[in-house]
Amino acid sequence: MGVGLSLAAHLVELFVGLLSLSRRALRAPRPSSLPARRGYRGGSPADSRRDLLEIPLPPWQERPSEPLPAKRARLLYESRKRGMLENCLLLSLFAKENLNSMTERQLNLYDRLINEPSNDWDIYYWATEAKPTPEVFENDVMVMLREFTKNKNKEQRLRQPDLEYLFEPSR
Repeated sequence: MGVGLSLAAHLVELFVGLLSLSRRALRAPRPSSLPARRGYRGGSPADSRRDLLEIPLPPWQERPSEPLPAKRARLLYESRKRGMLENCLLLSLFAKENLNSMTERQLNLYDRLINEPSNDWDIYYWATEAKPTPEVFENDVMVMLREFTKNKNKEQRLRQPDLEYLFEPSR
């Protein structure tokens, strides 16, 4: 019983220490050694940004020596695991329909589109045309994504596609 109690006390002490550390990190100014902020804030109102906690992301880098089958598999995975349901649905279904027919250049454009912006909501707003797409992402893949997003065939898109289609023989 005494061991369990001392472990619980140690965990509480550790948690309190982490909590105070995270509060200090929220108030601390950005060290000058960190890279400049990545992302596109769009038309957000200017504010104090005190409520914003930014985690520096490494810059996106193209992978020119990555084999195409590995790139398609990675992009399929990254299209499915976005962190927000809207993009998980939109990008996983888009990937299922388009990745296998994309050229290497288009795969590179898609890779940049889904991995360079630091805010997934930006990708969603660009695809749904709620906000204008920055020029750097305005290309044929973005046109394909916007067309797909319009859902002209009125398909039910309520869940991600099952992965069985990956194991079906090619037609």
